[in-house]
This record gives sequence, C-alpha cells and structure tokens, in this order.
Amino acid sequence: MTAAPPRDGERDPSARVYAPDFLTELFRNPLDPGYGDAAARRAAGGPVSRVRQVLARPVGLVVLAVIGFLFAVAYQETMAEEPSRATARAGLIAEIKQREAETDRLTQRAEQLRVEVGRQRDAALSGSQASRLRTLEAGTGLGRVRGDGVVVRLVDAPRDKDAVTGAEAGPSQVLYSDLQKVANGLWAAGAEAVSINGQRLTATSTIRQAGEAILVDYRPVTSPYEVQAIGPGSMRDKFDDGRAAALMREVAKTTGLSFGVKEVDDLTLPAAPEPRLRYAEPSVSPSPLPSGSGVAGSSSPGPSGSGVSPSPSGGGR
Repeated sequence: MTAAPPRDGERDPSARVYAPDFLTELFRNPLDPGYGDAAARRAAGGPVSRVRQVLARPVGLVVLAVIGFLFAVAYQETMAEEPSRATARAGLIAEIKQREAETDRLTQRAEQLRVEVGRQRDAALSGSQASRLRTLEAGTGLGRVRGDGVVVRLVDAPRDKDAVTGAEAGPSQVLYSDLQKVANGLWAAGAEAVSINGQRLTATSTIRQAGEAILVDYRPVTSPYEVQAIGPGSMRDKFDDGRAAALMREVAKTTGLSFGVKEVDDLTLPAAPEPRLRYAEPSVSPSPLPSGSGVAGSSSPGPSGSGVSPSPSGGGR
C-alpha cells in the first residue's frame, strides 16, 4: 500500500524542521554568543590587545598603591588625633567631678544655713507658732523629718553582651515610670514623706527621663535607687498588697532587675530645696480721665470699683 501523494498546497510532514528545545540548546551551547564574539575580537586584535594587557598591570598596581597610601595617611591622622581626644575627654570628666564636688559642698552649706535659720526663727517665735510652722514644713516637704518607715530598693539588671558583636544587649534598666509607680504606691499606702536617693518629693516634684538619665526635680539619680518613705506601721503591708508592688515584682521576675522592700527604723529624710516664690504684681493703673469727660456717677478705681486695687490681695506663691 503506497501513501497518497500530497495535495496541492499541503507540505510533506516528513519535511518539517523541528527546532531544538531551550534546555537542549542551553546544554549544547552554554556560552552566550556575545562572549564568543568578544573572545574572537580579542584574538583578532593581536599585538595591540597584548600591549593593553601589559600596560594595564602597572596601572592597577599604581592604583592599589595610591589607595593603600591614602588608607595609611588616614590611619596616621586618626591615631595622631586620639591623644588630644583622650585629653579632652579626661579634662571634661575632671571638670564634671569638680563641679559635682562643688555642688555637694554648696548643698551641705545651704543645709547648715537652713538649720541655723530655723533655730533663729524658733527662738523668735512662741512655742505654739514654731511647732505649727514645723508641722507645715514637714507636710510640704520643706522641713527635715525623722521617723520609722519603709525603704524600696531598685537596681538595674546586669548588662549582658552579645556573643557575636560584643555590644551590650540588656534592656533591663529601671525606668522613670517605675520610680513614679513606687512613689505613688507609697503615697497611697499612707506615706507622710518620700524621698528618692536623698531628693525629697513635694507637691510640685517631677520624675522624668532625659536620654538615659532619670531626673528627680531636674537632679540626676542613678542606680541603685532607694525610695524612702516615713509613715504609719501599716504602710509596708498596704504597699505590698498594692498594684505598684505586684507590677514591680513581675517586672523584676521577667527582666532580672532587683526589687526589694524592707522596714527601717529611725529614717531621716532631708528637706526639699526652697521653692522659687512667685508674687502677684499690680498692673499699671489706668490714666485719669480728662475733667468733664467722665461718666456721671463714676469714681476713681479702688478696692470696690472696677479698677485694680493698688496693693495685691492674696498673692500666691
């Protein structure tokens, strides 16, 4: 049986040309044609390409030498400036310590003068007036107080270093909000006087954070933090049962910082610094009206008129 000849317009199936698939062509010719053309041109270049290769080597060496020289100069300049930086840093540290010592000395002198002023004042006043004034000072924080109380101690957790980079990886530090919670918890437990690292708290005290420093009334305090409070005998139990103590125990358990509460007999809390007093001042009196132009029945401003009294009344601090 013979196959019928193809009709007009039809192509013989056996005459079809099949193009190789992509993978077959990739394994047959793995090199991109562009690389082959470049290699052919390089080979056709002859001596000129060889000269370029020979000249390129010294140029590369010169470039490497220049880069190495620049690195050496930069290193030498950095090492030359290091002693001056260390000297400046040491000078700043010494100046800071000197100012801190001077501040401590002036603070101690101010406390001595305050005690002397209080002694002279008590001598000038009667016994009942002096006693009432001391009670008010103790309540407002402007007088030194003494009595039994509670000490809450908070310490930053030890900083761990990353095993790869060597950088400190520990975030376990006491925050300013922790001190706020503890102080508020002590006030709620019945504390009559509270101080943080020797800084007495008053009605206008602030506990804030600036960078990594915690400021109590704009004075820095550092770890370990001791929050001392004088109050009734039940203050310890009320504080332990409060929300602030429970929260701090949970924080200490999860972060590793230290938190402890203990009762202490015969605590002495210092007085807070004298506040800056602000007095009311009379405003400028209005200019007098021309004669005959005033309203009938008007009078000059006085205590009962619409003007301001010439002397301030109730000037607050």
